[in-house]
Amino acid sequence: MHEIEISTDTIRLGQFLKLSNLVDSGSDAKFLLAEGEVMVNDEVEIRRGRQLRAGDIVEYDGIAVRVVEAG
Repeated sequence: MHEIEISTDTIRLGQFLKLSNLVDSGSDAKFLLAEGEVMVNDEVEIRRGRQLRAGDIVEYDGIAVRVVEAG
């Protein structure tokens, strides 16, 4: 499983999808979320603004990425 560090307490799902290179742009994230193709902690997530915290796991297209706290 890949891990992506964040330097803040939370990050929005749309931003995290771009940071982790799961999508190229915010519009890609919006489309994938609307289609129900992204999961957070094993549940389908459709909100681009969902706040993620350290320990959350985002999955898309068979790739899982864990949010970890920097430092």
